[in-house]
Amino acid sequence: MPAIHTASAQPAVTVIVPARNEEASLGASLRSLVSQTDVSFEIVVIDDHSTDRTREIANSFADQNVRVIEAPSLPPGWTGKNNAVTAGTKTARGEWLLFTDADTVHLPGSLSRSLKEAKLQNAAMLSYSPEQEVKTFWEKAIMPVIFAELAASFRPSQVSNPKSPAAAANGQYILITREAYNAVGGHAAIASSLLEDVALARAVKQSGRKIFFRYGKDAVRTRMYRSFAQLREGWTKNLALLFPSSTRLAALRAIEFVLIVSSLAVAVSSVLRGHRQSAAITAFLCLIVYTLFLTRIRRAHFSWNANILAVFGLPLFSYLLLRSAKAHAAGSVAWKGRTYSDERYLLATGH
Repeated sequence: MPAIHTASAQPAVTVIVPARNEEASLGASLRSLVSQTDVSFEIVVIDDHSTDRTREIANSFADQNVRVIEAPSLPPGWTGKNNAVTAGTKTARGEWLLFTDADTVHLPGSLSRSLKEAKLQNAAMLSYSPEQEVKTFWEKAIMPVIFAELAASFRPSQVSNPKSPAAAANGQYILITREAYNAVGGHAAIASSLLEDVALARAVKQSGRKIFFRYGKDAVRTRMYRSFAQLREGWTKNLALLFPSSTRLAALRAIEFVLIVSSLAVAVSSVLRGHRQSAAITAFLCLIVYTLFLTRIRRAHFSWNANILAVFGLPLFSYLLLRSAKAHAAGSVAWKGRTYSDERYLLATGH
């Protein structure tokens, strides 16, 4: 069955794509979306005052029933993304809403399958954690460490369990019924949140509705950051909100790195000096610590070469985590040319 996204019939799904300076990735994302099949849908791109070719690229899909609107001026106390997606929902006609980012690529048939999966799971909200594409050294080193921590903190089995209070979602793919979205107040109810995906999931879970959350390699993939500068800014925005015990976690990961590197160095030095017994002891210690580290990292679903490089991501993760905590405590979080102050973070931490 071909794609159905006509302007006349009410679509089953409205796909909402906020975009701010996304010329590097928006084209591939929209090509993957307009080619979806076996479900009726419409696509709304919200240009969030981009200064690059984002609007031009989005408009090039107009003949494929992609509507492009401009985000309204940013109201006080709102984040740009919440403002943009809220504007998109006001024009949406679908029974379901799919919130997805401009850097995502959707596999063929994934929209239809996700809708069927949500209904099969009797879920008001379905969210996939996309397959993460990593190409540079920085991405390969840091991303597995962060996603391993996320996997430990937000376990899909607990999030998907109605009896558990655990709630989480990945903003790169959130499929939600219009009824549930309206009932919890949508993004307007979490207007100031810089971690809007988790905030929305918590609101849905607290309303008594079911969430289904899983790793979605079979549905969607993304490359979140294309440079170290982008990576640093993005995780500075999010890490302290995802991991409130920032100082403790940063110290643990720094200690883990020191143990791995120092025990390996001592083992090599002992071998060179002919001290076989001390070499064996320190090599065994290194093996134990590294095996525990690698076991944790492998749960993040990255390639083998990224898993190997991830050991160098440990001190980088500690640095980004402390940088994020400092930025939030100072009430100065930069993201895509805007600066935010998360008042709830300041209140929670006593700053």
